[in-house]
Amino acid sequence: MFFPAKFEAPQPPALQLVVNRRRSGFLGDREMAIVGCGGGDREMTIINLEGALKGMYKNIQLPEVWKPSLYMYMSMALSISTHEAEFYWYTDPNAGPAFSQELIGMVYAIGALASIGGTLIYQKVLKDYPFRKLLFFAQLVYGLSGFIDLMFVLRWNLILGLPDYLFLVIEECVSSVVSRVRWMPMILLSASLCPIGIEGTFFPLLMSIDSFGSLSSTSGGGVISHIFHVTRTDFVNLWRVVLIRNLWRIATLGFIFLVPNTTRFDMQHPRDILQSGSENIDLETNRDSLQLLPLKARENV
Repeated sequence: MFFPAKFEAPQPPALQLVVNRRRSGFLGDREMAIVGCGGGDREMTIINLEGALKGMYKNIQLPEVWKPSLYMYMSMALSISTHEAEFYWYTDPNAGPAFSQELIGMVYAIGALASIGGTLIYQKVLKDYPFRKLLFFAQLVYGLSGFIDLMFVLRWNLILGLPDYLFLVIEECVSSVVSRVRWMPMILLSASLCPIGIEGTFFPLLMSIDSFGSLSSTSGGGVISHIFHVTRTDFVNLWRVVLIRNLWRIATLGFIFLVPNTTRFDMQHPRDILQSGSENIDLETNRDSLQLLPLKARENV
């Protein structure tokens, strides 16, 4: 009979998660202190984890953090998704251009390659512009570019003498480039909002807001399509759904004041904001404190 040489008690799922993320290099110094080195005292680990979670909660309450986060959510949620309805319209032999699924997949692949161009444009030309100014014009162009979809659904491309497949490639490339230029400063802004020491936890928290916005976008698109009776075979009101989507994209500009009007170099770090206030006590001496310093920096104090 086989007996295991050593029995190890199973770790809690949350502890396994942070340990695996540390091995992958996604945890900061503060998070390394939380999980401990070589399996430290579990009770102290839980206490430190509670302190870090309280720090994250207080940090997200800062106006300099929650305002940009709210804008990122609104910009994603108000841009309702019409991809599913448009896909069925693309392949419909009566109401649509009757594209094959293979052709649509090829066009999406071309759009993915075009998005690399959006990344290069941001890196070479736009990265030093203030966040508010850049996101304002990016969101404005994003809303206006949606009218290319509207022209396609109304078949105005045939009036202009452009074949369907060429117009679809143009629309997908423009949409991919503009979407990437709009998305890049949001990622950089999210990274700038992360406190030092818990970057590996706080950045996924901000990215979950982005994911929740995408989920809201998909759900909102389904609701609007249902209201206007757009189905797999009925596309009479599809142009109205696309029009509402474009108008809501432009309406997002009403929330642009939530974005800081600073560059990536002038962005005030949450640590500096917290240190300028009265709550500036080390976590190891007071668990309710919010001084987010790296572990090595604390050792030198």
